[in-house]
Amino acid sequence: MDDYFPRPKILVSRCLGFDACRYDGQILKNAFVEQLQPEVDMVTVCPETDCGLGIPRAPIRLCNTDAGLVVYQPATQTDVTGQLQATIATILQENPEIDGAILKAKSPSCGLHDTKIYQGVEKPHPLKKGAGVFGAQIQQHFPGAALEDEMRLTNLILREHFLIKIYTLARFRELCAQPSMGALVAFHASHKLLLLAYNQSHFRLAGKIVANHDKEPIVEVLRKYREELVHILDTPMRIPGVINTLYHAFGWISEHLRPEEKQYLINTIEEYRDERLPLQAATRLIEAHALRFANQYLLSQVFLRPYPRVLAGLHDSGRGREVR
Repeated sequence: MDDYFPRPKILVSRCLGFDACRYDGQILKNAFVEQLQPEVDMVTVCPETDCGLGIPRAPIRLCNTDAGLVVYQPATQTDVTGQLQATIATILQENPEIDGAILKAKSPSCGLHDTKIYQGVEKPHPLKKGAGVFGAQIQQHFPGAALEDEMRLTNLILREHFLIKIYTLARFRELCAQPSMGALVAFHASHKLLLLAYNQSHFRLAGKIVANHDKEPIVEVLRKYREELVHILDTPMRIPGVINTLYHAFGWISEHLRPEEKQYLINTIEEYRDERLPLQAATRLIEAHALRFANQYLLSQVFLRPYPRVLAGLHDSGRGREVR
């Protein structure tokens, strides 16, 4: 099995262990970001600091107004929307392509899902929750990228999905840098079990794109394939799809196994189904048998090792496996 992994490019909120740049002058150490740092190319961002709001600084708010969403600093009674937007535009211009981002949860600039949005400039009560001003633009500017906040990544399933996604997108980005139909065919073949575990029907649609019966130019084929790939990776794998894929992999080695070995592997897969074992327990066992029997098909499959083993971990927030 090839141990090569590309280096995903991700944006990370600078306050997550890099600089004491929060509004209160604090720095937030994050174990996952520290673990990830040697394996990826990180670009740290802090739109609030970089636009000149200072450290420490009076907090800012997102406020609904008749003119639209405004970024307001109540302590100074200042509308800072323009200067913040100018800095965000620079960040996006300097980073035209990324595979993912880890942004600060609940931040009025970097939040992706849970930033408080207030009823108005003079109204102190939150109206709803949504994306921060930078978080919203990141989602619009990089559709399909792996975008998460540090709090959601405490969930094992979301964290594994994030890792799978950034490394799959990084592999595809490398393919696009030196495009060829042969490279795309090889990519699709090596990702077969992984993509089947995510979405069987869309995997078949991706296969039709690779077949390229209409003889379209490679640039157009890659564009269509990426759209389908992003769709497949939109949400985490669901347990039934993973179980089907594990049994599909089992079929490639089952004829070589003794009856007690078959039963042991089946029991391992079923214990994963019942949430008594992590997915890695089943994939590592299948990989061990693939090595034993020199099964090159299985050993070529990204599903068995979708990201560097050094990034694997079992710590979990306990939110459950079926998450979005």
